Amino acid sequence: MRKESEAILLRIFIGESDKYQGKPLYKYLIELFRKEGLAGATVLRGIAGFGKTSHLHTTSVLRLSTDLPIIVEVADKKESIEKIKSQLDEVIEHGLITEEKIKIVRYEGNQKK
Repeated sequence: MRKESEAILLRIFIGESDKYQGKPLYKYLIELFRKEGLAGATVLRGIAGFGKTSHLHTTSVLRLSTDLPIIVEVADKKESIEKIKSQLDEVIEHGLITEEKIKIVRYEGNQKK
């Protein structure tokens, strides 16, 4: 069965070395989103990237970076995303957050079986 719904996708761009309360920030965020009951979140580790300072971070064999780009994506209903945004202000010191409206298409198997 196929179900569609409207939602918000929040993307949080941070660095691998970013921490909060002594824990990697991406791990803290995933645990926070799970605790808050959000529908789902994913952490993506980039192989190369740069930000505001134009400093290149890469996985090059010649130059092993300890601060690769990290993207944390979380998708849920608008109300749920709005609820957690104020908590992000306390946690994220350096980074970028984008937000966009999305359509979720979820497949839940065949109910007739």
